[in-house]
Amino acid sequence: MSVDFEGSSKESVTQQVLDIIDSYGFKQEGAYNLRLNGMAVCHGDSRHIQIIPKEDRQGIDIHISGEAKDEQVHIPVVMTEEGVDIVYNDFYIEDGADVTIIAGCGIHGEGCSETRHDGIHAFHVGKHANVKYIENHYAQGNGSGKKTLNPVTKIYVGEDSVFTLETTQISGVDCTERENYIELGDNAKLFVTEKLMTDEEQSAVSNMEIELNGVNSSARIVSRSVGKGRSKQVFHPKAIGNNQCHAHVQCDSIIMDQAEISSIPEINARHVDAQIIHEAAIGRINDEQLVKLRTFGMNEEEAEAVIIENFLK
Repeated sequence: MSVDFEGSSKESVTQQVLDIIDSYGFKQEGAYNLRLNGMAVCHGDSRHIQIIPKEDRQGIDIHISGEAKDEQVHIPVVMTEEGVDIVYNDFYIEDGADVTIIAGCGIHGEGCSETRHDGIHAFHVGKHANVKYIENHYAQGNGSGKKTLNPVTKIYVGEDSVFTLETTQISGVDCTERENYIELGDNAKLFVTEKLMTDEEQSAVSNMEIELNGVNSSARIVSRSVGKGRSKQVFHPKAIGNNQCHAHVQCDSIIMDQAEISSIPEINARHVDAQIIHEAAIGRINDEQLVKLRTFGMNEEEAEAVIIENFLK
């Protein structure tokens, strides 16, 4: 099943949002599933990846064979109508698979009522696998209704596997509450990069709990955010060492205007050989950097934009 995004203004908006939330470029080929306004409008399988609609609730099961090597799965969500969409997606990734999963949600809101998407994702990763999960969130539109995104992500990483999680939210979302729960097996590795920007009256809460259960498991969590206007942010990453393991949690934020940012990194060692480090820093834009960029002919607003863009890279 395929959908033509050329033609009407509604389809043009859908394509515009897709171009932003799918940084790899959404195409109706290989393994893909596009959800639009609460409905799966098109999907396809590849030789090693099958996408099966759930029968008991909204969502899909994605089965990734161990024979998948350097393959991609695209599962974007676009909302151009008001309402609440809740979807449950489960990923079953076999031993030895190598796959990149590109997800995310884009909202185009023009109405006066809330537009909300809650995506509940669970990843069951076998042994010796390499998984990269990219989740981009974005909102646009002139409507007065709230644009809300509440992702829940549960990740279970098997022995000797590597899981890379990249989440980005840099524009337009009025309210978000992120919940992440991750368990690591023996020799499993986790790499997390979180990027977030809020403005005006927007709010964002990000909770992340990592259970390092396996021998020699490791995790590196880097969170970078920018708070503008009167927006509010709360970060609460928690690393729990239940075995011989290593974890590093780092939260860096730039605060501007009348924004409020709280960073609450938490570490919990439950084994004598658990090594866990946390760092947190919140500060304003460096004046020396502003002055240097101003000498290149930029005004203050342009200089700030360059600094923020590089900070969030």
